[in-house]
Amino acid sequence: MIETSKIRNLSIIAHIDHGKSTLSDRILELTRAVDPREMREQYLDTMDIERERGITIKAQNVRVNWKGYTVHLIDTPGHVDFGYEVSRSLAACEGVVLLVDASQGIEAQTLANCYLAIENDLEIVAALNKIDLPAADPDRYAAEIENVLGIPADSILRVSGKTGQGVDALLDAVVERIPAPKGNPADPLRALIFDSYYDQYRGVVSSVRVVDGTLHSHDRLRFMQAKTTHGVEEIGARMPVPVPLDELGPGEVGYLISGIKDVGLARAGETVTTIEGGSPDPLPGYRHPKPMVFCGLYPVDGDEFEDLREALEKLRLNDSSFTYEPETSLALGFGFRCGFLGLLHMEIVRERLEREFDLSLIATAPSVEYLVHTPGKEEPVVVDNPSEMPAAQSIAKIEEPYLKIDILSPSEYTGTIMDLCQTRRGEMLSMSYISPERIELTYRIPLAEVVMDFFDALKSRTKGYASLDYEPAGYHESDLVKLDILLNAAPVDAFSAIIHRSKAYDYGRKMTVKLRELIPRQLFDVPIQAAVGGRIIARETVKARRKDVLAKCYGGDITRKRKLLEKQKEGKKRMKNIGRVEVPQEAFISALRLEEGN
Repeated sequence: MIETSKIRNLSIIAHIDHGKSTLSDRILELTRAVDPREMREQYLDTMDIERERGITIKAQNVRVNWKGYTVHLIDTPGHVDFGYEVSRSLAACEGVVLLVDASQGIEAQTLANCYLAIENDLEIVAALNKIDLPAADPDRYAAEIENVLGIPADSILRVSGKTGQGVDALLDAVVERIPAPKGNPADPLRALIFDSYYDQYRGVVSSVRVVDGTLHSHDRLRFMQAKTTHGVEEIGARMPVPVPLDELGPGEVGYLISGIKDVGLARAGETVTTIEGGSPDPLPGYRHPKPMVFCGLYPVDGDEFEDLREALEKLRLNDSSFTYEPETSLALGFGFRCGFLGLLHMEIVRERLEREFDLSLIATAPSVEYLVHTPGKEEPVVVDNPSEMPAAQSIAKIEEPYLKIDILSPSEYTGTIMDLCQTRRGEMLSMSYISPERIELTYRIPLAEVVMDFFDALKSRTKGYASLDYEPAGYHESDLVKLDILLNAAPVDAFSAIIHRSKAYDYGRKMTVKLRELIPRQLFDVPIQAAVGGRIIARETVKARRKDVLAKCYGGDITRKRKLLEKQKEGKKRMKNIGRVEVPQEAFISALRLEEGN
C-alpha cells in the first residue's frame, strides 16, 4: 500500500485541441511508463475513431512515478458534448492541470472546466501549452488568465507538449502544489466508480478511486446504488498496461473487475463497500447525464433490424450515456428512437454502429424533447418525436428546452455573432471584454436552434476563431407548430418536424422544392405539400410521365387525337385515386441530409 502523502491525483482539463493528449504522451515518456519502442501518438486514446478524429471521447487514467511520488493522471475529453466525462473525472482528484494554448488563449471550454474545478474545490495548476509555435504569445495570455481567472501570471508554467519542454517543471509543480489525498486505511471501505467499460472476455472493467479504507483482492463487495453483491476477481492499476495488485489503499486510483456482465450495474457514481463491516454512508456520486438530442435510426435494409438492436445493446455496454427504444415509421419501417448528449455524440454513435457492426443506417433529422401541455391535465406530455405530437386543437401551450451559451471570440466578429444569435431566436444576457481584443457573449437560446448547425455557422462566420460552451437553462413557452409533408395528400412521418411558427414557411418551401427534385415521376401528377395543422403553406408538383398515345396517329382527324388524350386523362385520374407514391431510399437520405445542412 502506498503512503497517502506520496500520492497525487490530477486531471488534465482544457478546451478541445489545446494539447491534453499530447501532454499526456510526454508525461508517459518522461516518467518511463511506456517503453520507447511501443510509444505512439495519443497513447491513451484507445478507440480507432479517437485516433482518426484526433479527439478524446472517453476519459483515460494512468499511474506514473515521479521522484518517489505516485501520480494518478486522468486525460479528459475537451468537447462540450463529453463534459460529463470531465465532471466525473474531477471527483476522483485533488487537483487539475489547466492547459491553455499559448497561441489562442482562453476559450469557452477553458472557462467551463476551470469553474467545474473551482466548484469541486480542487487545486489548479495553470500551464500555457504549445510555446514552441511561432504564433505563441505566452506573456500576453498569462496576463489574460490572471485577468479572467485570477491565477497569478508568475505562477503559470510554460510547456510544450510536442517537444517536452517544461514538462518536468510541470510535474514538479504538481507534486508541490496539489495536496495529498486524505483517508484512513483502517476505516470501512468506500470506493467511487468514476468510469466503466465492457470487455468481451472479462465483463465490466470499472475505474475506481478508493476514498476510505482498503480494497483487497479477496473482498466480497456491496454496490450500494445497484443493491447487488459481487466478489472481486481482480484489482490493479493501469501503468498504462493493467498490472494486478493485492490491495488499493486510500487515495489510490485503479481498476476493478468483479464478474459483472451489465455496465448498468456498475454505473459511474456508484459507491463500493465491503459486505462485512462496510460503510453505511454512500459517497455523493453524480447526476446521470440526460439526453438532449433525439433522432430515429433505421436500417437501410429492413432485414437488419435485429442486427441493429444487437449492435445498440453491445454499444451501450461501453457507453451508457445514450438511450434507445423501438419505434416504427410508415415510411422507414422498424427502427429505434435514440437519445444523445449532443450532435457530436450522435455522430460518433452512428459512425461506430456503421463501422464496428457493418450496418447501413438512415438517421432522421435531430429533434429535442418538448413539453406539451393539454387542457385539463396537470402533467405535460413529453414529445421527442414529431409523430407523437397531439392534435393542434388539444394543445394549450408548448415549452421547449433552452440553453445558456457562452461564446468567446475576437471582438471584430461581435456584429456577425449577434446577428447569428438573433436569427436563431437568441436573447442576449451579457457582453464583456476579457481583453482589449477578445469578447465574451452570453445568450439564452432554444436548444432546437443549436442542434442543427449553429456550431458550424458560428465557426464559418468567425473564420474558426470563436469557441462555444453551453449548459441547460430550463424550459420556456414558445410558439411552436408541427409541420407535415404530404405526398399525394398522405403525410410522410419521416419528414415531419416541430418548428417555430416564424420559420415554418421557409422550412416547408425548402423541403417541397427538394423533394420535387428527388421523387421520380409517376404515371400521375404527385402534389408535394407542406401543411401546418390543416393549412397548406407550400406546394410543388411532380409532373406525370406521359405515354405517347398519339404515336400511331399520322395526320388525320384532330377529334380522334383528342379522344385518345381524354381517355388517357381519365385513366390517370383513376390511377391518381388509387396510386401510391414510390419514394426511393435515396430520396429519404438526401432530404434528411438537406435538414442536416440547413
